Amino acid sequence: MDNKKIRMADIAARLGVSVVSVSKALSGKDGVSEETRAKIVELAQEMGYTPLRTREHHPVQASSGNIGVLVADQFFADNTFYSNLYRRIVKRCGECGYSALLELVTPEAESRRSMPVMVQRRKVDGLIFLGEIDRAYLHSVNACGLPYVLLDFYDEDLEVCSVTSDNITGGYRLTRHLLDTGRDRIGFVGSALSTSSIMDRYLGYCKALCRAEIPLREDWVIEDRQGRTTYIPLTLPEDMPQAFVCNCDETALLLIDALTRAGYRVPEDIAVAGYDDYHQDRPGLPPLTTYRVNTGKMGRIAVDQLISQISGEEPVAENIVVGGRVIQRRSTALE
Repeated sequence: MDNKKIRMADIAARLGVSVVSVSKALSGKDGVSEETRAKIVELAQEMGYTPLRTREHHPVQASSGNIGVLVADQFFADNTFYSNLYRRIVKRCGECGYSALLELVTPEAESRRSMPVMVQRRKVDGLIFLGEIDRAYLHSVNACGLPYVLLDFYDEDLEVCSVTSDNITGGYRLTRHLLDTGRDRIGFVGSALSTSSIMDRYLGYCKALCRAEIPLREDWVIEDRQGRTTYIPLTLPEDMPQAFVCNCDETALLLIDALTRAGYRVPEDIAVAGYDDYHQDRPGLPPLTTYRVNTGKMGRIAVDQLISQISGEEPVAENIVVGGRVIQRRSTALE
């Protein structure tokens, strides 16, 4: 076998141990028995293993046993969806013998491109970017040479592994669900240019209308935010549709509030669907029809992909899409 192609995964397969165990054994870290360590080291020498480079000019560092999670501060504040996704990451890291270190990236740090402390001090072996972040900031961290994975967003201009919900299909199926209830006047609430997820959910909505041969009405597409996270008051159109697909549950609840103030009943007058299935029901509001995202699978794949890179695998430059399903509740029910 060509020495240059020997990977930690090859050693792990030969011995029937995990790639994480091989990484710890070869880097001198705790977490494996001395007997197992000796077997791993002996086989690595026998197979001619030499550490690969995770990025050009950036050799693999000694393992810290930590995975860093970077998330924009605005996303994490009062956002149950991202809190739940982070919990999934922590659980999977623990199962793989790693610890997860969270660092919130403030707007000031993004604009100044200030590197996270965990990156500056090399306290982590790799990074998971949780949710959209300023691209200039992302490129700056990328230049540090650590392997990383994007979670819940992607960037077409970067050859990097990303893990997302099946946003186009989700937007499509929510719109299709409303069409199946007999409602063919359907609007969309979400600022499509804010994030890759909102853009793809909007494209799914457009796809469903196109297949049903229903023209898109621009006055039924409502902006809901400025930038990535700053919500703005919703402006309802003069000629109202029969239903709305919203880019997330939070926006759906804001829309129901706006409709109620304007004298509309949900779902009797106007049906509303959200996305993510993370928001708790609120007293006085109908339970929300939504698209349930498989956060457990997303978190697991992101951690596994990152550990593969840390262990010497070549980066997977692709967007891994995780499916979900529509959850029908009263907010879109027929009278």
